[in-house]
Amino acid sequence: MQAAVDDGATLAALADARLAEEANDPAAALAALTRVASAAPDLPGLRGRMLEQAIQAGDLPAARSAALRLWQGGDRRFDAQLVLVVDAMRRADWKGARDYLNGRSDKAGGDPISRLIVPTFQSWIDVGAREKAPERHLLAAAGKGRPEPALELEAALVQLAAKRPAEAATLAAETTPTDRLSQLVALRLAATLAAAGEGEAADALRGRIALAAGGREDPMLLLPDQAVSTPRGGMAHWLALLGDGFARMPNSSAKLSLLFGRAAFWLDDGDWAVRSALVESLGRADRERDAMALLSGGRAALPPVLQMRRAELMADAGDLSGATALAEAAVKASPARSLFARFADIARRADDREATARAYAGIEATLGEGPEDRALRGNLLIAGAELRLQADDWDGASTLIEQAVVLRPDDPAVLNFAGYSAIERRKDVAQALARIEAAWRAEPQDAAITDSLGWAYFLTGRTADAVPLLEKAQAGDPGNAVIVEHLGDAYWQAGRRFQARYTWRAAALLAEADMAARLAAKLRDGLTTATTAP
Repeated sequence: MQAAVDDGATLAALADARLAEEANDPAAALAALTRVASAAPDLPGLRGRMLEQAIQAGDLPAARSAALRLWQGGDRRFDAQLVLVVDAMRRADWKGARDYLNGRSDKAGGDPISRLIVPTFQSWIDVGAREKAPERHLLAAAGKGRPEPALELEAALVQLAAKRPAEAATLAAETTPTDRLSQLVALRLAATLAAAGEGEAADALRGRIALAAGGREDPMLLLPDQAVSTPRGGMAHWLALLGDGFARMPNSSAKLSLLFGRAAFWLDDGDWAVRSALVESLGRADRERDAMALLSGGRAALPPVLQMRRAELMADAGDLSGATALAEAAVKASPARSLFARFADIARRADDREATARAYAGIEATLGEGPEDRALRGNLLIAGAELRLQADDWDGASTLIEQAVVLRPDDPAVLNFAGYSAIERRKDVAQALARIEAAWRAEPQDAAITDSLGWAYFLTGRTADAVPLLEKAQAGDPGNAVIVEHLGDAYWQAGRRFQARYTWRAAALLAEADMAARLAAKLRDGLTTATTAP
C-alpha cells in the first residue's frame, strides 16, 4: 500500500494506522486510515482495512461507508455484504437487504457459514416484507443432508413472527433440540411461544431443552427469557448465537466471531444474548476493556450471569476484591451451580478464603445423591481441605480428607491429595505412601501423581527409586516448577551435583518468590535440611 503514496503526511498516517492496529486500538487505526482516505481515496486495499477496523471499533457509519465503496467497486466480500444487509434491515429496506444478500456468487449457501446465514436472513427478510411462508427457506435448508434442528426451531420462530402460533407450536413439538445451538434457539422459541399464548407448547419445549442439556448450566441458558417478535430481533439473536459459539470454540476465528457479534448488536442492542455474545467476542479478540464497557453503566440491571462475567473481567483487570464482591452478589441473585463455581474461582484468585468457603458451601447446597454429584462432593471436600491446609489447620483438613477418601476410595486424584498432604507433613507416613502408590497404579502417566510418588520415596529415604519417577514427572510437565525442584533435590541427594544445580537453575526460571529464594540458597550452598523443598 505504501508504494502508491509519496506524500509525507499520508505516509505518517499509514504508519499511525499500522501502529494502532498492532496495539489493538481499532478506533485510532480507523481515524488514521480516514486521514489516508482523504488524501488517497483510491489507494489499493484501503477500504478493506477501513471496513475491518470499523467493524472492530463498532462504528457502523464508517463500516457502511467502506462496505458500500467496496461493493460498488466489485469487491463483494462477506463482511461487506453482512454490514450492508444489516444496515438495510435496520432501515426496514427489505428489497435492499434481499438484493445485497443475493449479490454474491456463493449466495446459494454452498459453504457451511453461508448455509447457517443465508436461509435465516432470507426468512427474516421475508417476514419484514410480509411474504407468504417466510419459513420455507429455513425448512428447505434444514432438510438438506444432515438434519439441523436449530434451523427447524428458527423456522418456528419465524412462524410466530408471521402471526401463526399454532403452526409454530406444532413444529416445535416435532423438533428435538440436540446440540448447543438448537438448545439455545429452543430457549428463545419457548419464551416467544409463551408470549404468544402457547404456554403448554413452551413448557413442553423447555422440558426437552433441560433433557438435552443434561443438567449443564450453559451461560446463555441462564439469561432471562426474551421473546423474538421482529425481523431485526430474530436475525440479531441468530447472529449472536453464531458469534458466541465461535468465541467459545478453540482455534476459531476471532474476527469472524466479532463480525457476527457486531452485526447482532447493530440489529438489537437491547437483547441480553446479543450483548453477552459481543462480550465474549471482544474477549476472544483481547479487547477486555471494551467488553467491560458493555457490562457497565446501563439503565437496566445486569442479569446475574452477566454480573458474573463482569466480575471475571474485573478480576482480570486486577480488581480482585471488587470482583469477589460482585461475584457473590451474582450468586445471591441466582444460586446456579455454575455461577457458584465461577465465584469460587474468583475468590481463590483473590486469596479470600472465607469467600471461597462460602462458594464451596453454595455448590454443596446444589448437590443431590447421583454419581456425578457424589464425585463433585468429593472434589469439594478436597477443595475445603486445601483451604484448611493453607490456614495450617491440619486437624480440620484431615477430617475432610478422610471423608473424601470414604466417599471416593478408588479416585486417584483424591488418593494422591490425601497421601501427599500427609507425607509432606510427615503424618502417618506408611498410610500416606500406600495411598500415593495406589493412585499411581491407577494413573501411571499422570505427571502430578508420578511426582507425588517420587517425592514420597525421596522423603522416606528411597532416593534411587525417587529419581526415575521424578525424571518421568518432569518430562511429562516440564513447566511445573515444583516438579523441577523436586528432581533437583533428588539429584543432589543421589550425588549427581552437576545435574542438581542445572535442574535448580531451570526451576528458578519458573519459580515464584518463596521458591526462588530457596533455590538461590541451594545454588549457593547446596541442599540442606532447611532448603529441601516442602
